[in-house]
Amino acid sequence: MLGQTDRDQDGRLSAADIGAELGERATLVHFSTAFCQPCRATRRVLSEVAALVEGVIHVEIDAEARLDLVRALGVSATPTVLVLDAGGRVVRRAAGLPGKAQVIAALGAVL
Repeated sequence: MLGQTDRDQDGRLSAADIGAELGERATLVHFSTAFCQPCRATRRVLSEVAALVEGVIHVEIDAEARLDLVRALGVSATPTVLVLDAGGRVVRRAAGLPGKAQVIAALGAVL
């Protein structure tokens, strides 16, 4: 269960929710499962973007291990990617394999 977190109060995800510190400028949260082929490619794309853009981190969450968070956020497919601003607010959301240009454009809404 998410418990009493920032998300419960104002729609934001906290470091405790995602199991990692938030990025200084943005966080790319990636929900995946072990046998999801597009998830592997998504991991590569998001890691590359995070390495290119200062202050952005990529956090991968095993959807099967975090069913509480999956349910709370309404994640219905993997890969699902959330783009969080520096405060943990979800500003973009997409299901499926994103292209590098799409991720960079989504970050533009945050940065």
